[in-house]
Amino acid sequence: MIEGRAVMFGDNVNTDVILPGEYLTLTDPVELAKHVMEGLDPTFSGRVESGVIIVAGRNFGCGSSREHAPLALKHAGVRCILADSFARIFYRNAINIGLPVFECRGILGEVEEGDELDVDLETGSVKNLSKNSVFHAFRLPKFILEILSDGGLIEHLRRRLKRGATR
Repeated sequence: MIEGRAVMFGDNVNTDVILPGEYLTLTDPVELAKHVMEGLDPTFSGRVESGVIIVAGRNFGCGSSREHAPLALKHAGVRCILADSFARIFYRNAINIGLPVFECRGILGEVEEGDELDVDLETGSVKNLSKNSVFHAFRLPKFILEILSDGGLIEHLRRRLKRGATR
């Protein structure tokens, strides 16, 4: 279960506003996190330290395929992203670094800024505790849940190699 306060964004949030290009030379995820969402909300990194759930519209993470964007979000304190849809490369990059992302059609009509949410990773159930309502995101396949549980793709592969798994 993932719990957090909703922070709202609209449609077509691209990787250039998630992490502006001038910070792509940084390699420390903690430093990247200081500049996350600077292109849309310069106060964002200071507001998410306690952990938040981003709620967004269509095509979240569009633009360039930089892995820096989901990495910066994760290290800033974003626990999960719920959106109508994601750019495919952003979606995969988020999973690869262990940041849960759920497609949840109509989410913007169900949630408001600051609502307290609970997200069940296994079922895709999303509870809006502030409004006492429940809705559903698309369930993640088992192999993606395993990657997220292990903290990302690299750690998942390390664990599989340790176990001697060959599938």
